[in-house]
Amino acid sequence: MEFFEMVERRRSVRSFTDEPVGKEEVTAILKAALSAPSSKNTRSSSFMVVEEPGLIERIAGMRDYGSAFAAKAPLLILVLGDAERSDLWEVNAAISATYVQLAAEALGLGNCWVHVAGRPQRREEPEGPTAEEYLRGFLPVPAGRRILCAVAIGHAAAPAGTRRESTSDGDDRVITLR
Repeated sequence: MEFFEMVERRRSVRSFTDEPVGKEEVTAILKAALSAPSSKNTRSSSFMVVEEPGLIERIAGMRDYGSAFAAKAPLLILVLGDAERSDLWEVNAAISATYVQLAAEALGLGNCWVHVAGRPQRREEPEGPTAEEYLRGFLPVPAGRRILCAVAIGHAAAPAGTRRESTSDGDDRVITLR
């Protein structure tokens, strides 16, 4: 699949079939993610692959908003960053997570990012326990590592919707200096 075509058609998928993601597909996704660039080539990102349905469901309970859909994904890849290896761990992990998503898309798999770092477990308690604290309570997160996000991956239960066209007359997100 051509890159720009893939980028144009990629959408977040939050509903998956029960079909498992194949071992070869998981390996290909991880190979891509491990090749992601990082600040000063610190390679500060790491990955936790979760395929066990009960554990996926428990992980999906990390927040009371925006994460429940992940419970039905046949695969979650948690993207971690080594805060001791790089002060830019979060940026490096975000690049790696994007590679996870693009690799999944290239394989024809639906996917969606679920943010962890800095998110409260309960929307009504923004200063309360965090999603990351919840996950650390039962996942074997290595010392010094932080959890940026989980990427839910699987075969889409329905075709992704079409991209909404911009309704603005101009795009103020791009500034061109000449």
